[in-house]
Amino acid sequence: MKSQSDKLYIVLISVHGLIRGEDLELGRDADTGGQIKYVVELARALALHPRVGRVDILTRRIVSKQVSKDYSRKIEPLSDKANVIRIDCGEAGYLPKEALWDSLDNFADNALYYISHQKRLPDVIHSHYADAGYVGTRLSHQLSIPLIYTGHSLGRTKRKRLLASGVKGAVIEQRYNMSRRIEAEEATLGVAERVITSTHQEIEQQYELYDYYQPDQMRVVPPGADLEKFFPPTGGEHKSNIYRELGRFLKTPDKSIILALSRPDQRKNIVTLVEAYGESSALQEVANLVLITGNRDDIHDMDAGAQEVMTDILLAVDRYDLYGRVAYPKHHSADEVPLIYRLAARSRGVFVNPALTEPFGLTLLEAAACGLPVVATEDGGPVDIIGNCRNGYLINPLDKNAITDTLLEVLSNEREWTRFAKNGLEGVRRHYSWEAHVEKYLSVIQPVIDKSEPLTRMRVARRPMLYHDRVIFSDLDQSLIGDEKSLARFVDLIKGNSRCTSFGIATGRRLDSALKLLRAYNVPHPHVLITSLGTEIYYAPDLTKDAVWEEHIDHLWNPKAVQRVLSDVSGIALQPKEEQSKFKLSYYYDSSKAPEAHEINQLLLQNDQTVNVVLSFGQYLDVTPVRASKGLALRWVADQWDIPLDRILAAGGSGADEDMMRGNTLAVVVANRHHEELSGLEDIERIYFANKPYAEGIMEAIRHYDFFGSCEVSRE
Repeated sequence: MKSQSDKLYIVLISVHGLIRGEDLELGRDADTGGQIKYVVELARALALHPRVGRVDILTRRIVSKQVSKDYSRKIEPLSDKANVIRIDCGEAGYLPKEALWDSLDNFADNALYYISHQKRLPDVIHSHYADAGYVGTRLSHQLSIPLIYTGHSLGRTKRKRLLASGVKGAVIEQRYNMSRRIEAEEATLGVAERVITSTHQEIEQQYELYDYYQPDQMRVVPPGADLEKFFPPTGGEHKSNIYRELGRFLKTPDKSIILALSRPDQRKNIVTLVEAYGESSALQEVANLVLITGNRDDIHDMDAGAQEVMTDILLAVDRYDLYGRVAYPKHHSADEVPLIYRLAARSRGVFVNPALTEPFGLTLLEAAACGLPVVATEDGGPVDIIGNCRNGYLINPLDKNAITDTLLEVLSNEREWTRFAKNGLEGVRRHYSWEAHVEKYLSVIQPVIDKSEPLTRMRVARRPMLYHDRVIFSDLDQSLIGDEKSLARFVDLIKGNSRCTSFGIATGRRLDSALKLLRAYNVPHPHVLITSLGTEIYYAPDLTKDAVWEEHIDHLWNPKAVQRVLSDVSGIALQPKEEQSKFKLSYYYDSSKAPEAHEINQLLLQNDQTVNVVLSFGQYLDVTPVRASKGLALRWVADQWDIPLDRILAAGGSGADEDMMRGNTLAVVVANRHHEELSGLEDIERIYFANKPYAEGIMEAIRHYDFFGSCEVSRE
């Protein structure tokens, strides 16, 4: 029996990938990435702490000519108190993690033998990823040792991303063993006494999707920043190659730098930042804008999403004539990233992250460690980081005026800049260094070890299927949005049935406009967003764009030809540029002068343009590809998620919503002044005409259909 005065013995389990003490092969494949680096660095950092006596990493032993002999060593010391212990796991060769499920019981038995033959049992087992969770669950049961769990990535979330990328559900199952992974995650969440995550958003948007999610067991312990690489300016930054590279773009390279560093992804919202800068002569006067958007040789060789973002950046630079003020270098090395932060700090500039959603925000920590104040999105990880470090401001990423005003505030207030820089340096050391990470980590696991915090578990039940049973889709304007009190009740109702039902938005608005409206009315991010009248589909939690849907609807689409045909039609006029999108042409419609919508459609057909023409709210005319509409997008999502149409409730109140409602879906037309556009649906059995408007009308339909009562998922 060990005494309480003994130093801690901690076992970390990370089954897959290539783990060794030196020269980690990060990026060699999908299994050798950030998780591997984190586990090794955590073991080393824990071993340095005076309260820790021993740390073992249990991983898979690999004997193969395809990889280094290092991975066949049974024991590899990391330090005098930390070791990598390699455990035999079925086939000796190197296999991807998806192929290991049948061998994990073998790994668990061998790990049990190893642990049982040590001088003492570990105080705690910490499993990393689903496969290690499977092993850790068994060891915890057999040895009565508390289990800690970190998922790193979760199966339910990955499945959504894969579906968004166009991979069919059956292929996902075959290729990734997704059912086994999710079942392992559920079982681990049911056993683990603590679940450690990087941010609160990770808890709310990922772990909350699980049946065995236990909020009282969740703890946020943010990862540490590498303070040996990221530190304040030393004075020689201006002699670097990257400084000379930036100078190729900038007329006055020694101005303050507004720095943005991210991949060229629509969700990173860089184009909005360029537009905010371009519309502000005051910002241009005091600072240059530097955009580090990955490496590229030719924009045409980039994937479609990145290509579109880079093209939009260049078009915005040209539109606002920002040549000489904006730098967007094609190449930089990983070693130059800290230098770029230091150059910005040396210029007394500011780092900005205007992303629509940001799960963690490592770049904010890197900037802070270099003494650079930050301005960042008020979504996700930045809320925690700036809250802890007090080194900048949070912004609404969709409000260009707020972005401009906040950047000017930081750049023009010398005293505030100095305070933010100092706070950032101190905050990173206090909250985000490896030393701080270990202290927080130990504070989380110690009460589990000494049982000083009672373990409470909610009563939970597993759903009979892996994914949600049904979906509610609603339009925004004049349907969901309109009465704040009923909207708040609707949001509570959706949250209370979140294990049973997904929630989706189908709107004619663009993504940025829809997000702005949702934010204004405190509506949580839906599970899926169908925007621009069904031409774009985005999935939570990271607003992953469905690229395959885009390819699908591009069929026969020729927007320039459509514009030519409609250029002489009376009573219609193109809406402003911000209302247009790649697959939607939007017009103002004057019913007193313009032809009927079906006549406009006929005109386009006569000119070989096969499209959808939609009139909504009596004043907006939209033209989309023939394969794109709200209803078609809704059915695409239903097919991706394997949800029958008769388990989908579609809510709307204008002509744009009609094809969502026809067919096998359940539907509700909420009462508003435009619902007469849907009067032709009154005799259809599955379409309910509510007496109440807005969210109250949707809730009326939920009661009418007993929509939640017939759900197959227990809501106890």
